[in-house]
Amino acid sequence: MEAEAIVKKIVGAVSHHEREVEELRADRELAIEYLKVSMESLSIPEERAGALLSLRAVAEAYGGLGAVAAAAGISRESLYRALSPKGNPTLKTLVAVLNTVGLRLSVTQEHEIHA
Repeated sequence: MEAEAIVKKIVGAVSHHEREVEELRADRELAIEYLKVSMESLSIPEERAGALLSLRAVAEAYGGLGAVAAAAGISRESLYRALSPKGNPTLKTLVAVLNTVGLRLSVTQEHEIHA
């Protein structure tokens, strides 16, 4: 029996992802800090999938992927692909999704560079 079928048999069971989205929706500050930490992983190829899935979870928490895609001016299918573990979203897509959920992209210094 598949794991998903077993979970569905447990009364009141909620998937990890569903619970994650609920918690992010219920606590805006948690969602912001969660996304800040996750976005730091975008520059690390081995961790990029987690960062994209985190942005996807926040988008689901604040409107759903269909609504966020429409507001961002991209197709739902393109957004699903961009925010998948193997996704490679453009800067335009990242900025549009962040803006749609009321956030913006920012830059901080990682380490000192001498000119």
